[in-house]
Amino acid sequence: MSTKNHSRRLVFCSVLMLLMNTGMLLAQQSQWAYFNSKGQLEYALTRRGDRILDFSYAGYEGGGVKLPRVKEVARLYPVAGDNTALIQQAIDEAAKLPLVDGFRGAVVLAPGEYACSGTIVISASGVVLRGSGSSSKILMTGKPHTAFRLEAPVQLRPAGNATVITDVYVPSGSNVISVADAREFASGDLILISKPVTPGWVRFMGMDTLVRDGKKQTWITGELSVERMITAVSGNKITVAVPLTDCYDASFTGPGTTVQKVLKSGGVQHAGVEYLAIEAPEQAVAINQAHHSAIRTRGLSDGWIRELHIRNTMNSVGINGQRITVEALDIAHTASSVGAAKPADLAADGAQLLFNRCTIQGNNVFFLATGAKVSGPVVLLNCTFKGNGWIQPHQRWATGLLIDGCNVPDGGIDFMNRGEMGSGHGWAVGWAVAWNCKAASYLNQQPPGAYNWVIGSTGTKQQKAMPFYKEPMLPQGIFDAHGTPVVPKSLYLTQLKERLGAAAPAAMGYAGEGQRK
Repeated sequence: MSTKNHSRRLVFCSVLMLLMNTGMLLAQQSQWAYFNSKGQLEYALTRRGDRILDFSYAGYEGGGVKLPRVKEVARLYPVAGDNTALIQQAIDEAAKLPLVDGFRGAVVLAPGEYACSGTIVISASGVVLRGSGSSSKILMTGKPHTAFRLEAPVQLRPAGNATVITDVYVPSGSNVISVADAREFASGDLILISKPVTPGWVRFMGMDTLVRDGKKQTWITGELSVERMITAVSGNKITVAVPLTDCYDASFTGPGTTVQKVLKSGGVQHAGVEYLAIEAPEQAVAINQAHHSAIRTRGLSDGWIRELHIRNTMNSVGINGQRITVEALDIAHTASSVGAAKPADLAADGAQLLFNRCTIQGNNVFFLATGAKVSGPVVLLNCTFKGNGWIQPHQRWATGLLIDGCNVPDGGIDFMNRGEMGSGHGWAVGWAVAWNCKAASYLNQQPPGAYNWVIGSTGTKQQKAMPFYKEPMLPQGIFDAHGTPVVPKSLYLTQLKERLGAAAPAAMGYAGEGQRK
């Protein structure tokens, strides 16, 4: 090597080391969500204007808000025998207290083991059940049941006249729609956007020929409806706070997608369960057999489930509602479920849901599954799931799912057409993203008229036909920078920071882009 070339090599190596030491070495960027020259996120568009969703609205109070520490109003100690009535009575007494800034108070369980043979229900807003850490343990006894329910009925009443969307096409990720008549709408109104499920669209999706065991299977009927809050009205254009997770294509719906102002009442707000352990007897049963589960929510908004140690429950945590954070759950099983049908340890059946820093250890399980017609955003952030299981949207067209920085070393992440599985689950998800994940395998399939993305992730790509068929192979979704992590490290946290500032991810325990405090 010449002296001149040797000198150039030394200079190059010195500059490279300087860039690496100062964090200035440029990492790979996604083609679909990337930093521009000003250091701001930009998004590539499909030919029809769709883009990767802004997922930052997921979580308690719409994301970027620290979970509260609610004042203690009662403290309980375990008693011999069944503790169900003891805990329920304390919760019911707390429910009678006045609301102060949205909260009534926390019922606190002192350390100890609380044998409970029945379900404990929180049905009033502003009530929290708090343990003293894993030393406060709910021992599930008696017949199979759910340990906790946070639920109350929700009523939606129409207010005024409905109008129709007049856009030929509303892209996924957009937050602006045009309507025939916007005179009855104003900023602050809650609206219900309802898209009819038409035979033409079902046929376009290839879901009109599902047959199992000689019986026709029905994929979806009725409507796909989402709630949104209006932030602005200009002429006949309406802007909503949270972007739309699905597209609206008039070639399938015609002028049939309606916008209706609604009044909402009921439900449970600002409630949670936190800092305790739930332990069920070991269960090696099929999911259609009676079993113990940990938590179910229904009609919950602006609530949370935080730092629970859960052992041996099946279909462990089911979340229905809006703006809910599920944080730092530790779920483990000493026995696997029986049969081909698998339970879901985390079930997402709502909108603006955040599952943050959760861990699961188990086999023959869906680590996370979505329900039918779920419209997100739903975010799975920095979770680790070990064992023979899958993150798999489960049935009948969920939209707006982000799996961000998650690790599934023994299992898979599947954005797929489940075809005739179940009772015709069909296309399970559209407009889903796996960002900087690690998994043993990915089944990333592209639905007609929609996209799914796997970006900056590592693991084996799979390509398959619809279940029970050998061919044709279904088209793959987008694989971008596969095998190489991209910047930003976390899409959700970066979107949150751009929308609300650096204090928002910091309030959730993260400082800087994608880094924990």
